[in-house]
Amino acid sequence: MHNQFKDFYDVVRENLDSYRGEYERFVDYGPDLFKLLADVLNEKSLKPELRLKVCAALGYFVAPYDLFPEVIYGPHGYIDDVFLCTYVINELEKEMGYDFLDNLWEGEEELEDVLDICYEQSMEILGDKTDKVLSYVGFNEKMNSD
Repeated sequence: MHNQFKDFYDVVRENLDSYRGEYERFVDYGPDLFKLLADVLNEKSLKPELRLKVCAALGYFVAPYDLFPEVIYGPHGYIDDVFLCTYVINELEKEMGYDFLDNLWEGEEELEDVLDICYEQSMEILGDKTDKVLSYVGFNEKMNSD
């Protein structure tokens, strides 16, 4: 018997492939954002404090019972994951530059457009719950509305 191991990216992609709903436009980017952050970890130039933020976002993405668990909310449970990924990617962009991220990006659309869509829409949906998501992973920073 041959078992084929699936990458987490593939599992999430399969979970979202059949989703057609109100948040499809940006939730569908979740697997690509996850992969980008996973690829960032392979970069030796990444500072330790940024590495910890990346690990926090990846850990949150795979945590089965985060603030909005997928087992309860279905695809809508990825909204907080997408928010945290884009939050951390924005931090990376400030510190490492956009080109650093763009060189690792494998998504079909422009990274900058994807980040804008995902960050704005997830923040709009989550509202004041964004602070709870950030606190869950130990980020005590207050959100600014850039």
